[in-house]
Amino acid sequence: MKRLALTGAAGRVGTLLRPLLRPHAEHLRLIDIDEPAALDRNESFVRADLAKRDEANAALQEVDGVVHLAGIASGVDMRAILDANVLGTYNLYEAARINKIERVVYASSNHVTGFYPRGQLVSPLDPMRPDSPYGLSKCWGELVAGLYYDTCGIRTLSIRIGNAGTYPASERSVAIWISARDLAQLVRIGLTHPLIAATVVYGVSDAEESWWNNGLATRLGYQPQDRPRDHARIEEPSEGPVALAFQGGAFCETNHDGNIRMRNAEGLARSPETVP
Repeated sequence: MKRLALTGAAGRVGTLLRPLLRPHAEHLRLIDIDEPAALDRNESFVRADLAKRDEANAALQEVDGVVHLAGIASGVDMRAILDANVLGTYNLYEAARINKIERVVYASSNHVTGFYPRGQLVSPLDPMRPDSPYGLSKCWGELVAGLYYDTCGIRTLSIRIGNAGTYPASERSVAIWISARDLAQLVRIGLTHPLIAATVVYGVSDAEESWWNNGLATRLGYQPQDRPRDHARIEEPSEGPVALAFQGGAFCETNHDGNIRMRNAEGLARSPETVP
């Protein structure tokens, strides 16, 4: 790809991906409200707040594709989440439409399905079950991606990233961790594969303990190179009962009253003892 934009470039995941994306673009435009570390020769920086439509439109002029990482990754401040994750993502797609950008890779999250019980195999075809305001905002992003494919043909690969830390630091992260090089591989698939439309996969390395059916990613050519267990350094304290019950972990504790509830695919209540 000639000109690739990376939003959220100064963030943790953006910093990990930058050196892995540079060889695959003639020019990499870094977009953030904070300036990233020293620029490479084929990088430039644009300071932009995507919650402001004019800034989003200007930042995405004359690029061929976008990797959209920008957003707030946690917290319960709904006003901040609405600005960064909801309005920011909408403005990005509007800017992509206006600037005739054909490809977006959207950093979605495992928290879109965080309220599924641990041990239940979940695929991108299963209903969304967000575990927090953050997870809810990522549901919105995936739906926006679908709308903009259906209305104007912008192709998006939404990657429900598990844990993109340097290494898995808990038993939960062993089931969901993705290495930087495996994530970069998925990003490249999203930018180039001819069948991408409004496509959703999980961002996880070769995890034997994975809770996710990622067969679609495999069919698209994804071949993860790392196994989370090989990189694990378990150091986090044990989780509480709500966090332990669900795939979203501690995010599920947001405003939770402590009573563990389960429901089936039809939305009907069932007791925890019958799960999965």
